[in-house]
Amino acid sequence: MVPEYGLWLPPDISTHGYQVDRLINVLHWFMALLFVGWGIFFTYCLFKFRARTGHRANYELPNAKISKWAEVAVAGFEVVLLFGLALPVWSQVKSDFPTDEDNPLRIRVIGEQFAWNFHYAGPDGIHGRTSPELMKADNLIGLDMSDPDAADDLVTNNWMHIPKNKKIVCDVSTKDVIHSFWIPVLRVKQDAIPGMSIPVWFEATEHGDKFQVACAQLCGNNHYTMKGDLTIYESEETFNEWYESMAGDGEDEEEEEE
Repeated sequence: MVPEYGLWLPPDISTHGYQVDRLINVLHWFMALLFVGWGIFFTYCLFKFRARTGHRANYELPNAKISKWAEVAVAGFEVVLLFGLALPVWSQVKSDFPTDEDNPLRIRVIGEQFAWNFHYAGPDGIHGRTSPELMKADNLIGLDMSDPDAADDLVTNNWMHIPKNKKIVCDVSTKDVIHSFWIPVLRVKQDAIPGMSIPVWFEATEHGDKFQVACAQLCGNNHYTMKGDLTIYESEETFNEWYESMAGDGEDEEEEEE
């Protein structure tokens, strides 16, 4: 699958994306309705109350019941948007996390100026220890290879790999300033805060290559260059084949978007 971007929202390939898109669509149509309605009313007022010979302004406040009820209706609709559409998807994505029974794939996502690093735990499911003192050009996250849990770990730079139809949990952090981990086609966005590791989860419903991973937070002069690729494999078996091929190289993958 090759991502095709139209004139509206990016393609949606996530299990929860339809809820986000529904909220955005309803909100935009509602704002369009308000824009047209208030535009018509504004034009009417310009014509009705224009300066004319023989007419004097009336400075007494009118008894405008229609406008009051309109404001009440707008406020009521906003309550429906908040509690009926926004909070349910927020609760699902932020609170209803996969359990151990779901066997999710857990990935550490580490931002830096100006790249994304992805730390895979390997078959043992345990991420190896990391240390800032060990960070260098060929060890971007400071992975301590003397730790037994790090023996089967894999680190990629600016290229994320996941299987389709599997819950993915990302622990988002940063090495320097505030970033924002963003995958538009998966409707995933999570700020990366210095000194914190914040989890976020999602599940892809389609496979494909060259989906964009971006930073949605202005993080420096070269913020626009902080982007990478996402490859979604058709099955967990093909994802494991990729992982085994990379682990067999004995080196971290350093892939940059062309």
